[in-house]
Amino acid sequence: MWVKHSPSHFLMAPSHAFRCCKRALNWTPVLFINLVIGWSYYAYVVELCVYTIPNDAERISYLVVFHLFFAMFIWSYWKTIWSKPAKPSFTLPSAEKELYEREQRAEVQQEILKKVARSLPVYTRTAGGAVRYCNFCQVIKPDRCHHCSTCEMCVLKMDHHCPWVNNCVGFSNYKFFVLFLTYAALYCAVICATVMQYFIKFWTKQLHDSHAKFHILFLFFVAALFFISVVSLLGYHLWLVGKNRTTIEAFRAPVFPNGPDKNGFSLGFRRNVAEVFGDQAKYWICPIFSSQGDGHSFVTRLVHIDPEQANTVLQQNGKMLVSFFPPHHVKMNIFLFI
Repeated sequence: MWVKHSPSHFLMAPSHAFRCCKRALNWTPVLFINLVIGWSYYAYVVELCVYTIPNDAERISYLVVFHLFFAMFIWSYWKTIWSKPAKPSFTLPSAEKELYEREQRAEVQQEILKKVARSLPVYTRTAGGAVRYCNFCQVIKPDRCHHCSTCEMCVLKMDHHCPWVNNCVGFSNYKFFVLFLTYAALYCAVICATVMQYFIKFWTKQLHDSHAKFHILFLFFVAALFFISVVSLLGYHLWLVGKNRTTIEAFRAPVFPNGPDKNGFSLGFRRNVAEVFGDQAKYWICPIFSSQGDGHSFVTRLVHIDPEQANTVLQQNGKMLVSFFPPHHVKMNIFLFI
């Protein structure tokens, strides 16, 4: 008996195979980094500490310091990798969704979205002033949320997709990512500082050639190169934290109802840092989630929001709105974040 298959049946198998191959290849940078880390561990612990350092006290002190930073580095790295990106939940109600899908006119679709968005804490718009809606995920995008084509999903407070962790860096793992860069830089710095004297001794022939020579020379060069590249990236992200911006927002300012505002989410340095790391400093150095909020709504400077809406958002976040009426009967709203 012959079974007739539709053309889509034959297209689905190659497409599925292609996606599986793509997902497997996406792990290549992560595999490379882990191989480098594994080799650096062997080179430092075995070739340097076991075979090269003659003094027991120096060897033990090096191993203790090295393993402290190595543990924090690996912990934060794997937390960045395995923390699932947070998804938005602003789906359309069934009735509005049916109307939206049935409607062909873009302006009417926008009216449907605007009606739903009025009850949501969504204040940013597209460059054209439209409500930001993802047709692929079928959700209204919360502020700072973007669709990642690699992960094939919308990600809350998306910063960027990082191939070195094969994951989206966003609300759920941005703190882990910054700590990963911090401990990676410190890990490389510890290696460079402790290996340098033996690097010089091998380079100037003060130590006899041995199987450890190649590992120690190469270890110093690799650690130095990684340190330079990681420190520059870390400095950039610390600047972003202080400004309360994502990488996407640094290149394209978020658009509010009255236009773009690159500082729209900045609340002052201390509150900007607390939004990422939390308000308890004892958790800052540990890759434990302590970021503020739920990723769906963010306190803004509220310079473009209706005063009644602003009051609602501020009350939800425990803040206070103070209205002043300056001369000439012009109403200004000054927002105090306490």
